[in-house]
Amino acid sequence: MLLFVADDFAYYWFHRVGHEVRVFWASHVTHHSSEHYNLSTALRQTWVPMAALPFWLPLALLGFKPWMIILQQAISLTYQFFIHTERVGKLPRPIELIFNTPSHHRAHHGSNDIYLDKNYGGITIIWDRLLGTFQAETERVKYGLTKNIETFNPIKVAAHEYAAIVRDVRAASSWRDRLGYVFRGPGWTAY
Repeated sequence: MLLFVADDFAYYWFHRVGHEVRVFWASHVTHHSSEHYNLSTALRQTWVPMAALPFWLPLALLGFKPWMIILQQAISLTYQFFIHTERVGKLPRPIELIFNTPSHHRAHHGSNDIYLDKNYGGITIIWDRLLGTFQAETERVKYGLTKNIETFNPIKVAAHEYAAIVRDVRAASSWRDRLGYVFRGPGWTAY
């Protein structure tokens, strides 16, 4: 049970940083690039898995064996696969209160202003509720990015944000701005 809680907490921060720090967003954006929301969206995963290492390394330092951490990650990702659906409406209130549900995750995938940077939970939604990042699904969700990329080319889908970071860093006039384009939030601009 301790590993379940620790992994869920690590996943929350991994996912949150993946939205709030641009270089991590560049890795995660592939998952959000679809304008549709179905089980295939769950399969759009990062091709830069080493971005996750800093978030789960502390679990190993706490004494959890690597195979246990990997097994718990597999359980979490398997659970999360099934919440990528519009076919399931809201679930009974006690479930919606504790668990990340299809409704909560639909909101997370929304590009509507109300849903941006919300509902980072893995299996549970508890961390979002405690840390102020929870948003219930209250309006029809518009899927995709705030600025969609208009391509299905897998190379462009996987690399477009890295290319944008490189363009922004090259155009920046100071080191402060260059670092901002890499480590501040997506959409941050020096201008």
